[in-house]
Amino acid sequence: MEAILRTENLNKHFGSLHVLRDINLTVNQGDVICIVGPSGAGKSTLLRALNQLEDIQSGKIFIDGQLFLHRARGKTLRSVKTKEHKKLLLEMGMVFQSFNLFPHKTALENVMLAPMKVKGFSTEQAKARAQALLEQVGLGDKGDSYPSKLSGGQQQRVAIARALAMDPRIMLFDEPTSALDPELVGDVLGVMKNLAESGMTMLVVTHEMGFAREAADRVLFMCDGVIAEDASPEQLFTNPQNPRTQQFLSSIL
Repeated sequence: MEAILRTENLNKHFGSLHVLRDINLTVNQGDVICIVGPSGAGKSTLLRALNQLEDIQSGKIFIDGQLFLHRARGKTLRSVKTKEHKKLLLEMGMVFQSFNLFPHKTALENVMLAPMKVKGFSTEQAKARAQALLEQVGLGDKGDSYPSKLSGGQQQRVAIARALAMDPRIMLFDEPTSALDPELVGDVLGVMKNLAESGMTMLVVTHEMGFAREAADRVLFMCDGVIAEDASPEQLFTNPQNPRTQQFLSSIL
C-alpha cells in the first residue's frame, strides 16, 4: 500500500537550534497517529513543516507517493508545479491550538468560506455542506452564532468542521485541546474519536494520553527533535523501550 504521506530525513533549524533531526515518518491511509513528548520536542514544528507553514532546511516530503518537496542546505532541489502544489496541500486539513475563526462571521459562514473561495462552491452548495458538517460536530443549532457567543470547545469544533469542509485526505491536529478549559476537552476529543472511527487519516500532536491510548493506531514519542519511539499504544504505554519515553511517561502518568 502506498503511503499517503512520507518523509525522508527532514531537518529544521531555528538559527542554531536544530528542531527536527532526520525525521523519517510514514503515514498510511486510515492511520491515526498521535505524537506525544515534552514541550520543545519539535512536535508542532513537524506538523507545520508537513503542510509548509515552516520551511525545512533539508529532506524530502512525499504525498501519495509523489515527491512533493526536496530541499538540501536550505535550497529547494525539486518541488511539484504550483498548481499541483496547492492541490496537494489542500489534501491536508489543519486544526490549530487557537481556533482562528473569523470573528465577524457566523459559525456557518466560517465553514462556508473556503469551499466557496477555493473550490468554487455556490452559496447553496457551501451552505448545505457547512450545515451537515456542523451537525457532524454536534453544533447543528449554532450555525447563526458568532464565535464570541460560543465556548472555546464549540469554537474548536467549528474549526474542525471548517477544515473538513475542504474534503482533506489527512487531518493534522496541533494540540487542539490545549487552549480549552478541562470540562470542554471531552466534546472536542469525542468529535476527533468519531473522525478516527470513520476512517479519517489523522496526525495528532496531543497531551491527552487517554485519547492517544484509545484512538491511536500508533503513538510517536518525540524528544530533542527526533522520533525516539514509534509503537502501538499498548506497547508504548505499558512497555516503552526507550529510556526517555519511560522517563516522560513516569513523570506524567
